[in-house]
Amino acid sequence: MVRSVKLRRMGGSVGATLPRDMAQRLHLEAGDEVLAVETANGILLSPYDPDVEDGLRIAVEAQKQYRKALRALAK
Repeated sequence: MVRSVKLRRMGGSVGATLPRDMAQRLHLEAGDEVLAVETANGILLSPYDPDVEDGLRIAVEAQKQYRKALRALAK
């Protein structure tokens, strides 16, 4: 499902409000944590999972360590 959400200033940050029906389908409530992942196609929000966060951190470290090899493989 694709929905438009409005960004609002929240203190020193910017926040997005999810429509109620979407939050209910995803079992999200006020105060829940989500992961915001920057992708080539935009921003992906997914429910917070410490295992996923650890995996993403490891992937970023590997990308930095093997940057030259990954560039060569991309050619």
